[in-house]
Amino acid sequence: MTRQGLVGVVAGVIAVLVGRVFGVIELYVIGAAFILAALFAGLYVVLRHPRLRVTRWVHPSLLVAGDTGRVDVHIAHGGALPTPRVELTDAIHRSNAPDQRARLAVGPIRRRSAASAGYQLPTTTRGVITVGPLVIETRDPLGMARRRSVGAGHDDVIVAPRSFAVSMPRLGHGVLGNHLLQRSQRLGPGEFHSLREYVEGDEPRSIHWKASARSENLIVKQHTTEGLRRVTVVLDADARSYRDRAGFERSVTVAASLVNSADRAALTTRFVTAPDIDLRGPDVATHTLRLLARIDTSPTALRALDRDPGEGLGLLVVISGSERGSAWRSAQAAIDPTLTAIPVLTEEPPQSPLGVAARTDDEFVRRWERLAGGERLDVRAAIADTDAATTIGAGR
Repeated sequence: MTRQGLVGVVAGVIAVLVGRVFGVIELYVIGAAFILAALFAGLYVVLRHPRLRVTRWVHPSLLVAGDTGRVDVHIAHGGALPTPRVELTDAIHRSNAPDQRARLAVGPIRRRSAASAGYQLPTTTRGVITVGPLVIETRDPLGMARRRSVGAGHDDVIVAPRSFAVSMPRLGHGVLGNHLLQRSQRLGPGEFHSLREYVEGDEPRSIHWKASARSENLIVKQHTTEGLRRVTVVLDADARSYRDRAGFERSVTVAASLVNSADRAALTTRFVTAPDIDLRGPDVATHTLRLLARIDTSPTALRALDRDPGEGLGLLVVISGSERGSAWRSAQAAIDPTLTAIPVLTEEPPQSPLGVAARTDDEFVRRWERLAGGERLDVRAAIADTDAATTIGAGR
């Protein structure tokens, strides 16, 4: 019974009792009317409550913080009679936020037919939104009784962290591109191209001894240069590496940005974080975003990083609050002549000349583009206001 129904029943009983005490026939009639109305309402919702098959779709399947998704509900009615007007209520649970409810009013559905309804699902921060259960509610015309049943269970909606499209370095472009070009020439990973005189820093194995014997100077073999082929992104999840929660959240945004950008650039991408998470393969970007939606700080430090068996020039990007963090120390074990280590710090300026400061999202984008030599940048920045999005353009 609804509140109105309970009030009607109580009023009916009181009217009957008062009518009996004072012998007022009219009160008997009024009381009986209230009680009969409540009985009618109860029978109505029992007999007219429809059996509906409800299917829920959430799209897109992977949301990004700041986006607005949509939940569509398909309602199939296989009964022989039209349904009464029903109300669908879908519970929405967000971590660290008050629960909400989406209410959908559905008019009568003809027999053996279907209807659909939907609502928007705004997001503000990364995480997991649990939708459901979806409850079907029928009320009588007087609003004195209602009956509820569960039409659909729970669905988890993954909200990935927002990310920025940043440039990957190209040989000879920007500080990092020039650094990679020099390293590529010295390592000679490509095919033989020509001979030249030795300069300090060249690999001894590239010396052409026969040509050097005929010359007054050492001669080295010049190889064709190959561009960047692989990127390893390491996220420091050690809580001791950050002063506050905001620094860690910026690190998550940086990690999502770099993994997405490297994957879009068709580079072999690897993502590593604690505890013992090492993602790679063709779907690394999708798996990483799903992981970053749920990730939290860890009380354990990252173990020594295994060497990447990939070939060619690579970047090892370590994202932390400080160069004193455990991830930067653990990454040193994986550095080899083909890898260039880049610290991205969200709490303090880096000491390394190839480091990137990311004390704000805008600072990260500007510093990375300057390091990578990006010529133009179009970034879709999702902000806390669920009804707005900002486009940031940056050029060098």
